[in-house]
Amino acid sequence: MMSKEERIAREILENVGGKENLERVIHCMTRVRMDIIDYSKVNIEGLKAINGVMGVVEDESLQVIVGPGTVNKVANAMSEMIGVPLGERISHHQNSENTNRPKSDKERVEEEAQLFKSQMNQKKKPSKWRKVLRTIANIFVPLIPAFVGAGLIGGISAVLSNLLVAGKIDGAFWQEMVMVFDIIKNGIFAYLAIYVGINSAKEFGATPGLGGVIGGTTLLTGMTPDKPLHNIFNGDALAAGQGGVIGVIFAVWILAMIEKRLHKVIPNSIDIIVTPTITLLIMGLATIFLIMPVAGVVSEGILAAIKWVLDIGGPFSGFVLGATFLPLVMFGLHQVLTPIHIEMINQDHATFLLPVLAMAGAGQVGAAFALWVKCRKNKKIIRLLKGALPAGILGIGEPLIYGVTLPLGRPFITACIGGGIGGAVIGGIGHIGAVAIGPSGVSLIPLIYDNMYLGYIAGLLAAYAGGFVATYFFGTTKDMTAPQEADEADV
Repeated sequence: MMSKEERIAREILENVGGKENLERVIHCMTRVRMDIIDYSKVNIEGLKAINGVMGVVEDESLQVIVGPGTVNKVANAMSEMIGVPLGERISHHQNSENTNRPKSDKERVEEEAQLFKSQMNQKKKPSKWRKVLRTIANIFVPLIPAFVGAGLIGGISAVLSNLLVAGKIDGAFWQEMVMVFDIIKNGIFAYLAIYVGINSAKEFGATPGLGGVIGGTTLLTGMTPDKPLHNIFNGDALAAGQGGVIGVIFAVWILAMIEKRLHKVIPNSIDIIVTPTITLLIMGLATIFLIMPVAGVVSEGILAAIKWVLDIGGPFSGFVLGATFLPLVMFGLHQVLTPIHIEMINQDHATFLLPVLAMAGAGQVGAAFALWVKCRKNKKIIRLLKGALPAGILGIGEPLIYGVTLPLGRPFITACIGGGIGGAVIGGIGHIGAVAIGPSGVSLIPLIYDNMYLGYIAGLLAAYAGGFVATYFFGTTKDMTAPQEADEADV
């Protein structure tokens, strides 16, 4: 007997013109997303009339809303009916099955029509900036549930960890719980480069596994401190994760071009062996000896600039550091600051840099609140905020960075401004430090040095307010604030 989800999957396929009219099927938290070949074959009213479908959104992909929990089963049922794994190009599989069959006149005409349609659509392409944001969103949207779940668990761990360091709680039980929570959290954050590599490969049309390998390459697994790989520009040892997820995306973009080119020139009989080997060899070497070293040189320059800014001190230093920390996190360069934190703690019993940098996350929280108020009719953004905001308040910023502000573009910039304002307050008050390195946000309060808790809280509130005001007035577009009736059960 056919289940409810299988019935919905079958009826969706019938109303979109069958699997022959699909380029790819994937899903997010509540939607089945389909890349359509010919929209004239899609029965939108028929889709809306399906029992179990909550709405239909026509965007760059056709999105059918079926709700959380149900969407996984519906998408998987569609995948089985189509015979192609979720996220993979359906046309590739169809073409591989029909390579020896001559095309009919009807198929040739349809191909020409589709080619003409594609050429026409190129005239209506979005701006390059919007295309970049769309690409970033497509890479990170599938990871949002993991960001939210692991982020909240990491936030709880951060509070417990800082309370342990501050001596507010003790005991082996709490130490073990912190370890367990961190293990769960690191399931996504420690290996984020791999997930980003896989999703980037899907977005750029490369083999997902190869993208994952490139992401994993940046982790430098197997390299030991006594036998490090060296930066070819300055001779320093490379650090795992250098270049961050942006470096991974860039590397996989190049990988996709190489792989596609090799598929065209390598004979089919040896393509499965030669193409992935050559592709990984070229991009593996390029990633380790070019992309990561370039990031290393950049990080050295940033470190020198930070030291110069610290020497100046005061509100100016606080603003610059608070405003630039989110981009450092995005590029994976924030780890270069760890030696500074440690040296400050050794010399002065506290790091006076960490509370300033913590304002970057607070600025993002303020931006998130502004989005909640300004974009309250956009149910997609509201749903993302509901999951990411609590983790951000607790000092885990990745869900907000990769799930909300960075894909939207403007809010990322205004969040940086909010971080700068909070940093200026911390720098202006002065003598606000942390006795140990720990997660930021509210979670850092137990680690604040010399009872300067009120000063740190004042910085948090200033960053919240700065991020809110900057985002409310300058960080949104009409698309973000416009009501989207079909988005009632998004992502």
